[in-house]
Amino acid sequence: KDYERAVKLYSSAIELNPSSAILYGNRSLAYLRTECYGYALADASRALQLDSKYTKGYYRRATCNMALGKFKAALRDYEMVVKVRPHDKDAKLKYQECHRVVKQKAFERAIASDQGRRSVVDSLDIEGMTIEDEYSGPKLEGGKVTLAFMQDLMEWYKEQKKLHRKCAYQILVQVKEVLAKLPTLIETTLKETEQVTVCGDTHGQFYDLLNIFHLNGLWALPSTPAPQIFNGDFVDRGSFSVEVILTLFGFKLLYPDHFHLLRGEEGCLGGAKYTAQMFALFSEVFEWLPLAQCINGKVLIMHGGLFSEDGVTLDDIRQIQRNRQPPDSGGCCWNGRSVSKRGVSCQFGPDVTKSFLERNSLDYIIRSHEVKAEGYEVAHEGKCVTVFSAPNYWDRMGTR
Repeated sequence: KDYERAVKLYSSAIELNPSSAILYGNRSLAYLRTECYGYALADASRALQLDSKYTKGYYRRATCNMALGKFKAALRDYEMVVKVRPHDKDAKLKYQECHRVVKQKAFERAIASDQGRRSVVDSLDIEGMTIEDEYSGPKLEGGKVTLAFMQDLMEWYKEQKKLHRKCAYQILVQVKEVLAKLPTLIETTLKETEQVTVCGDTHGQFYDLLNIFHLNGLWALPSTPAPQIFNGDFVDRGSFSVEVILTLFGFKLLYPDHFHLLRGEEGCLGGAKYTAQMFALFSEVFEWLPLAQCINGKVLIMHGGLFSEDGVTLDDIRQIQRNRQPPDSGGCCWNGRSVSKRGVSCQFGPDVTKSFLERNSLDYIIRSHEVKAEGYEVAHEGKCVTVFSAPNYWDRMGTR
């Protein structure tokens, strides 16, 4: 569906009838489908100003706030929808999921404040965890990820089965240790004959991730794969976020020097497949993901884009203390200067890109973070490439 055209048409209609809550509500939906959360939120709020009984306005504003990580605000609006539509199953499910996220975030804050940000790892007894006899799924061999384990894991997940919690904890603890030793800016040198594959947002779409692996030659294992970089936003929207992230973490452990994961705006892992304690550990691991990667000193890869401040150098990125939640302002590769329409930071144009590249002796940047109909977009005179790797995003976007 052509949501960008829909935005233009609704904008024209609003000019003719600026007091219509429905028009603002419909344009809000179109903005949502293109991930313009900031604009969508503004339109949903305007619709409710015009008509406080417009239920879809609450629904869409809640969806915007969920996408922007404003879970308590979203919960208030979902409560309103459920009160008005008590038999709406979808609204009830959204409310329950949002309520779970609010509780999860409260738990994470409690964990973070306990004994000066005590790690979840400190409270785990993985060796004491028992794998039940009836569990027939993949297990780590000697507590380590192997090629056979990864192949079994992907087949297990294709059957939509759950990895045992002990194995999941083992992966998380080990990958956290690996990531914590990495610098904030990964610097990679490739020979002229070598290639690197950059994948954009995957958003919990496990079967599409398998297709990416197939296209990139991972099915050709056991040969060591060519370098691959997954550029953030691994989870959050799709139904298989846990499966995606545990698979990616597994390959990071298997091929630590060839399989690279960069930090995006990693949000909530959908569903209740594991405990709140494990989700808190997921959050800890996400905070240790490197923020950017530079190839041969000429190509910079990061999730969101450039910075809300001018004059940033690669050395500034190297010195960022990343083991924390993204700052609300100041800008960085988490979301960067990319899209005010998404409700974060500010836009950057070709002039900003050119200045940044010249200052740091770079040729171009590669980013993700935004839906692109063809799966990628080359902009700023070839100096800014956007890669988005979640086809048919949200099961509604006609992306490739």
